[in-house]
Amino acid sequence: MKKKAKPLISIIMNCYNGEKFLNKSLKSVQAQTYNNWELIFWDNNSKDKSKQILYKFSDRRIRYFKSKQYLKLYEARNCALKKAKGKYISFLDTDDWWDRNKLTQQINMFNKKKKVKLVYSNFYLYHQKIKSKKIFSKKKLPEGKITQNLLNKYQLGILTVLVKKEVFNKRYFNKKYEILGDFDFFIRLSLNNSFVPINKPLAYYRIHGENASIIKIKLYINELKKWISINESLFNKKNFSLNGQKIHLNKLKIKKLFFGFKTFFQQFLGV
Repeated sequence: MKKKAKPLISIIMNCYNGEKFLNKSLKSVQAQTYNNWELIFWDNNSKDKSKQILYKFSDRRIRYFKSKQYLKLYEARNCALKKAKGKYISFLDTDDWWDRNKLTQQINMFNKKKKVKLVYSNFYLYHQKIKSKKIFSKKKLPEGKITQNLLNKYQLGILTVLVKKEVFNKRYFNKKYEILGDFDFFIRLSLNNSFVPINKPLAYYRIHGENASIIKIKLYINELKKWISINESLFNKKNFSLNGQKIHLNKLKIKKLFFGFKTFFQQFLGV
C-alpha cells in the first residue's frame, strides 16, 4: 500500500530589514524534523542584506516575494498568505526561532484531534541582552473553546500556532492594525473553533529592545481602545452564549491585561 503523503505546511515569514537575527530563524526552519514545508518569505521592501542571507540557504522549499512598497505588518501577512499552497499555516518572524520538533508535534496533534482548527504551544521568552530565557506560561494552557481564557489572560503567541489554511477562506488579518492584528484575529477565530495546546515550549520569542510591542506600547494601548470601541456591542452584554461558550466580556479586565503586559516587559527588560 502506498504511504500517504504528508500534508504541506506553509510557513509565513515577513521580513523588513531583518538581517540581524534572520540566519538563526531560517536555520530553525531547515532543521525541522517535519520536512514537507514551504517558506513564504515576504520581503517587505527591505533595504538591508536580508535577501542575500536568504539566498545563501539555496533551498527549493523557499519561495521569495518582494513587496513593491513597505506595507503595514498585517497587510504584508495577508499578501504572504495569498501565496501559500499548504494545508496548514504557521508564522515565524525573523528575530524568533523554533524547536526542531515543533511542526512534527503539532501535525501529530492534528492527527489525534481531527476537528480542531488550531494547535498552539508554550514558548520561551529569550532576553537577547543577557542571554537568558524564561518560560512564557508556567501553568497549563487552555484547550477547546477558549475565548474567555484569551480575554482573561492572552497566552497565544503567533510564533507557536499551526492553523488550518481553510480558516483563511473567510477571514484575513485586519490590515488596519499595526500591532493588535493577531490578537483580534485569534479572538474572533476562537469564537467558533476549538484550539488545542501543547504545553511544552516549542518556540523562542526574542526580546531585544526593538520589538514593536515594546517600543510602540502607546500604539498598542490605542489599538486596544479601538478594538474595544469596535466591539462595543459585545461589552454592553454582561454575559452571553455563542456556540456553547458562555462568555463574559469585561472591558476593565481587558485593559488590565494589556497594562499588565506592559508591566511584565518593564520588569523583564528593566526599562
